[in-house]
Amino acid sequence: MRAAGGAEGLVAHFGPVKAELGRAHQGLTAGAGELSALAELGTVRASWERRIDTARDECRSLAGKLRAVTVTQAEVNEAVKGSFDGVRVAGPGSGPGLGPGAGAGSGAASGGKS
Repeated sequence: MRAAGGAEGLVAHFGPVKAELGRAHQGLTAGAGELSALAELGTVRASWERRIDTARDECRSLAGKLRAVTVTQAEVNEAVKGSFDGVRVAGPGSGPGLGPGAGAGSGAASGGKS
């Protein structure tokens, strides 16, 4: 769940980046004439805008997938827990030869004396 929150944080972080990039480029072309570097700058900006959108989409998708995994894992955990609910656990005095101290290594199973 923390990883999903982190991915959503990245989506929020990328939110204003395109607008900041746009503000940084304002006025660059005014009065610059036909400088080829400025034309290239526009191409680079468009490329960065696509990358920002792709990164946001990927983070958004990842957050959703991580949340889905969390839900599935919780369901599996409950199913496994439920499968053990019907299992009886032998305790002291419950069953033949299973009195106190009759476990492995106690000497009772081998019949010998310590």
